[in-house]
Amino acid sequence: MEIRLVTFSDESRICAIGQGTWNMGRNPSVRKEETAALLTGIEMGMTMVDTAEMYDNEEFIGRAIGGVRDRVFLVSKVHPSHADYRGTIRACEKSLRRLNTDYLDLYLLHWKSRYPFSETIGAMTQLQRSGKIRMWGVSNIDVPDMEDIENIPGGYACDANQVLYNLQERGVEYDLIPWAQQYEMPVIAYSPIGEGKLKDSPVLKKVAKKHGATPVQIARAWTIRHPGIIAIPKAGTVEHVRENFGALSLTLDADDLKMLNAAFSPPTHKIPLAGW
Repeated sequence: MEIRLVTFSDESRICAIGQGTWNMGRNPSVRKEETAALLTGIEMGMTMVDTAEMYDNEEFIGRAIGGVRDRVFLVSKVHPSHADYRGTIRACEKSLRRLNTDYLDLYLLHWKSRYPFSETIGAMTQLQRSGKIRMWGVSNIDVPDMEDIENIPGGYACDANQVLYNLQERGVEYDLIPWAQQYEMPVIAYSPIGEGKLKDSPVLKKVAKKHGATPVQIARAWTIRHPGIIAIPKAGTVEHVRENFGALSLTLDADDLKMLNAAFSPPTHKIPLAGW
């Protein structure tokens, strides 16, 4: 199967389904299973592994991927309370130590902070120069702020925006996704099945039956139907990882999209960004 890929500015080509890790590593009784899940996903080609200092699991992630670090596109995030110039650099260095790695492939501002974007961008630029991060981006940042970032010295180098995006939360389709596509900026979609709520949708079940798939796979395939979008579902078991991977081979047709649009209406006006 040919894996659907998303290209970053440094020409990294990353599978359109990655692996989120929110709440992973917290329960010692399932860490072995979670580690197996992450490694299975990486082996299959789902190489983006997403974490954050706020998740309090970077040490677990570092141990889990230690033997395959060179195959992983590793993402972490700076907490907004640390996002001044010096704080961003310190936070990154601490994340690197916890993850037991020399660099991050992508480092994100977790959400808008009280500090000027110029301070955070200055720190991101310095971290790039020192080789501690390859690329930087943002998370939970809406279009007006993205436009401001683009106009700050160095802001043009913003490489990604991670946002809440699923069938129930489609507001970003109105302006943010088109804006990102204009700048060829990947969008990373978290909670692509609404923290599990979408899997019981009768419409998703109907479309899934037609494709011989599961509702989860349909929701994943829908999220990545447009170029430039990466979904990062969490999967704590190998079985769940394999289910996620199966979504990459699905293509929804016009009838499927019409049915899903009828059940989950696309936005017709600007909607405030959901998420953090």
